[in-house]
Amino acid sequence: MKTHHTRILFATLLFCVLATSVRAQLIISDPPLPTEQDQVVITFNATLGSGGLAGYTGDVYAHTGVITNLSTSGSDWKYVVASWGVNVSKAKLQRIGPDLYTLTIGPNIRQYYGVAANETILRMAFVFRSAEQVGGRWLEGKTSSSGDIFYDVYSPGLNVVINSPSRDGIYVPGQKFTISAASNISDSLVLTQNKQRLTAVAGKQLTFDYTAANFGMQWLKVTAKKGNETVSDSVNIFVRTSSPVATLPPGVRSGINYINDNTVTLVLHDPPAKKEFVFVIGDFNNWQIDQRYYMNRTPDGQFFWITIGNLEKGKEYIYQYYVDGKLRLADPYTEKVSDPWNDKNISSTTFPGLIAYPAGKTTGIASVLQTARQPYQWQVTNFTPPAKQDLIIYELHIRDFVATRDIKTVTDTLNYLQKLGVNVVELMPINEFEGNDSWGYNASFYFAADKAYGRKQDYQRFIDECHKRGIAVVIDMVLNHSYGLSPMVQMYFDSNSGKPSADNPWFNQTCPHEPYCWGYDFNHHSQFTRDFVDRVNAFWLTEFKVDGFRFDFTKGFTNVQTSNQGSTYDAPRIAILKRMANKIWEINPKAYVILEHFADNSEERELAEAGMMTWGNTNYNFSEASMGWVDNSNFSWISYKQRGWTVPHLVGYMESHDEERLMYRNLQFGNSTNAAHNVKDLTIALKRQELAHVFFLAVPGPKMIWQFGELGYDVSIDFNGRLGAKPIRWNYLADSRRRYLYDVISTMTKLRITQETFRNGDFILSLSGPAKKIKFTHPAMNAIVMGNFGVTAGSIVPEFHNAGWWYDYFRGDSISVTDVNAILTLQPGEYRIYTSKRLVKPGIATTVHETRFLAQSALKILSSAGMNQHNLQVNLDKQQEIALEVFDLAGRRVAKLASGRFNQGVHTFIFNNDHENKPGIYIVRLITPAGQLTRKLSIL
Repeated sequence: MKTHHTRILFATLLFCVLATSVRAQLIISDPPLPTEQDQVVITFNATLGSGGLAGYTGDVYAHTGVITNLSTSGSDWKYVVASWGVNVSKAKLQRIGPDLYTLTIGPNIRQYYGVAANETILRMAFVFRSAEQVGGRWLEGKTSSSGDIFYDVYSPGLNVVINSPSRDGIYVPGQKFTISAASNISDSLVLTQNKQRLTAVAGKQLTFDYTAANFGMQWLKVTAKKGNETVSDSVNIFVRTSSPVATLPPGVRSGINYINDNTVTLVLHDPPAKKEFVFVIGDFNNWQIDQRYYMNRTPDGQFFWITIGNLEKGKEYIYQYYVDGKLRLADPYTEKVSDPWNDKNISSTTFPGLIAYPAGKTTGIASVLQTARQPYQWQVTNFTPPAKQDLIIYELHIRDFVATRDIKTVTDTLNYLQKLGVNVVELMPINEFEGNDSWGYNASFYFAADKAYGRKQDYQRFIDECHKRGIAVVIDMVLNHSYGLSPMVQMYFDSNSGKPSADNPWFNQTCPHEPYCWGYDFNHHSQFTRDFVDRVNAFWLTEFKVDGFRFDFTKGFTNVQTSNQGSTYDAPRIAILKRMANKIWEINPKAYVILEHFADNSEERELAEAGMMTWGNTNYNFSEASMGWVDNSNFSWISYKQRGWTVPHLVGYMESHDEERLMYRNLQFGNSTNAAHNVKDLTIALKRQELAHVFFLAVPGPKMIWQFGELGYDVSIDFNGRLGAKPIRWNYLADSRRRYLYDVISTMTKLRITQETFRNGDFILSLSGPAKKIKFTHPAMNAIVMGNFGVTAGSIVPEFHNAGWWYDYFRGDSISVTDVNAILTLQPGEYRIYTSKRLVKPGIATTVHETRFLAQSALKILSSAGMNQHNLQVNLDKQQEIALEVFDLAGRRVAKLASGRFNQGVHTFIFNNDHENKPGIYIVRLITPAGQLTRKLSIL
C-alpha cells in the first residue's frame, strides 16, 4: 500500500488486487513505475505464472485493457483492445528469446487504450494467449492461480514499489531471499521491518539480502524521499513453523463440518500427501495469514483440518484454503461459492441478499460457510415417482425457458407442464458451472446450486412443488469431466503442460476417449473419484430430494481405450456404472439412473436390465419422417423391443438440447415437391409435428420432450452459437396451430398413461416407407396407430385385429369393418388412432384466448347457401389487416378467401366446395393484428 503526505492514491485503496506478487516475475515494466503519459515496454516470461504458454512457438497476443476509476471491480476491464480470440497487430507480442516476449504500449498508455480524458487509469490488465487454439483450447499466460495479470499505473510525481518479496509470501526460519524496491525520482530509500530500520540507500534502487528469522507476520516497508516529500510501499510476509500434526477428529469428513451454532471444523483432503502446509484465510481473520488458522496435518499426511470457533450464529463467512503459499482454493465441498467475476451480474431478484465478494482481499473463487442455517421445510416427504415405463420427461434449460432466467419463475410454469402430461422435469446442470450464461456442462463445484438461477431454497421449493403435482425431478449431472476452476483440478495441476499432474487423485492426465473430450477427465478407476461421485449423488438425493440423475456422457466413465470411438463393449465401464447405481439405490431404491451412453447395444442392454435407463436418440429418422423424406425415416430404433431388450428402459426422444430442432428442419429443408402439401409452410410443418408426436408417444417406454417442442419450436440450435442463448417463445401460445400441437401431445401423454394397451400391451411396429403403423394387442383393448408421412395421399392396410366396430379416437367417429385388410386412404400428414373400445373423444381446443380476440373481431359460419356453398361472416370492430383461410385436417390450405385491409363492419365471404374439397371437417382461420380465431366447418 502506498501512502503520501499530501495525497492518497484512491486507486490502490479501491482496487488492491493481489497482483504485485507476479509483477517482478511474470511481467516486468520499463519504466518500472509507469504513468499514463509514458510509453511502456512490458516483458512477459511465459515459463512463470500459470506457464500455459511455456514451450509454445507460435504467435502470442495480449488480451488487454485497463482498470479505471469507473471500474466496479478488478474484473471490470475497460477499453479492451480486442475481443477474446481476435488477433490485432497492436496486441501482438514480439519474441525476444525462448519463452520471452515484449509488448510495446505507446505512444503512451492513455492513447494506446483510447481512454477518455475524464477517467483515471489505475492499472493495466493482461491475459496472454496463443494466436490460435491448440487441441481445442486457447493456451493462456496468467498468474499462478490462473488469475488476470495487473500492473499499476502511477500518478505523476514521486512513487515507489516493492518488487520482491511477493505480498503474503510465506517463509521458514533461516530462509534467505532478496528484498528489492525501485523509485522513479527519489533521493533515498529506507527499508524497515516491523518499524525497525534494516537499511537505507541513496538513489532510486534498493536491494537487501534478508534471512527470515522471527515467527509470525513481518511488515516490510520501503519509504522513498525526495526533498521534503515521502511515499512508501509495504508488503507483509509470514514466517511459519512446521505444520502442526494432529489426528482427524472422529465423525468429520472433507469439507465443512458444522459442530454447533458457533463452531465449524474444516477438512481439506490431500490423498497423495504432497502438500506441505495450509492456512485458512477468510472473513474471520480479515484475510490475513495467522498462526491461529494454521491447519493441522494428519499423521498420514492425507488431510488438513482446523476447528474454528467464536463464529457469529447464522452469519455468512467467505473463506479459502491457502495451500503451500501458492494456491488460494475454495472448498470443493462448499454449498455456496463467492465469485469475483460473475456474482455482480446476478440480480437481487434472482438472489436476494447475495454476500459480496471480498474484493481487494483475495483472488479467485472462494467458499461460503454459515452456521445455524435454516433448513427448508419440505411439504412432500414421501413422494412416489412414476413408473419408468410411464415417464414423460421434459428436458428444460432454465436460461432459455423463462425470461427471468431463474428457478422461481420456472416453478410458476408447473401448471403448464402438468397439463401437457409431463411427469418428470429434467433440469440441465444446476450445480455451479463456470460463468452465468452456459448450458452448464462446464461444471466446477458439485455441491453448490448455481446462484445464477436462484437460492438453494428456491431450487428446493421447485422440487417440492413438482412433487405436489406428481412430477418427479431429475437433474443433469456432469461427472465425466470438470473444468479449470475446480479446486480438485487446481490442487494437482501441471501448468507447463496445461494438464492435471500425474499425482492428481481424481483426474486423468490425458483424456483416454478422444475425440470426445471436454475440460479435464475424471478418472473413474480411482477410488477417490468413486468416493467423490457417491458423495455428490447422495447429497442431491437427500438435501434436495431429487428423484434421480441424467448422467452426461457415461461412455467416458472408463480409462479403457476401446475402438469405435469408445462405443465398443467395455466390461470395466459397465462395472463402474453398476457400482455407482447400486450406491444410489442404497439411498433411494426408486431413484432414476439415466445414462447418456450411446455405446454398443449389448452394453446398453446390460445396463438397462440392471435397472438403469439410457437415452435413445432418434432425431435423424424422425426428422426425415417429419420433413417428408421417407427413405431414411424408419424410427423403430426408438423401441426397446427393436433393440432386443427385455425391459422398457430406453428413454426415446426426437429432440434434446444436443440436436437440431425438427420444426427448423421442416421449414428449411422440408419436402416441397407437392405444392399443395409443402412441408416448408408453417401450418403444414406443424401438422406434421402432430403426426410425428402421435407416433413418438405411442411407442411404449419412457419418452423425453425438449422444451417448447410441444409448440413447434423452430429456432435453430446454432442460433447465437450452439451454446448461446435462444429466443424464448411463450408467444407461440397465441398461435392456435401451435396450441393445437400442444393439445395433441397432451392428449397422447394422457392416453398412454391411462390405457393399459399403451402401457403394457404387445405391439408390432411397421415404420418403413411413408405409410406407418403400430399395432397394439391387449385384453382390455386393441388399437392401431396409423399415419402418412409422405407428401401425397397414400394407402395403408390397417390389419384390424377383427371385423366389427372400430373407433377413431381423435375424430370421435366409428367405422364398421368387414374386411380387416381393406385399404384405407390417408392424406399427406394425416394420422388416426383406431381402438376396439370407444374412448371419450379428446377435447382439443381449436382457439386460443378466444375471449380476448372476440372482443375485437368475430367469425361466424352461416347456414349453407347451397350444397356446395358456405357464407363466412367476419365482424370487425375497426379498420384493419386480415387474412381468412381454410385448411383441411391434414394442415393443407384449400382456400384463401381474404387478404388485405378491410373497413370496420360486417364482411361476408363465400367458400365454394368444388370438386377438390371433399366432404369432411375443415378449419377456417381468421388472422388479425390482435391474434387468430378458428372455427370448424363441416362439409357434407
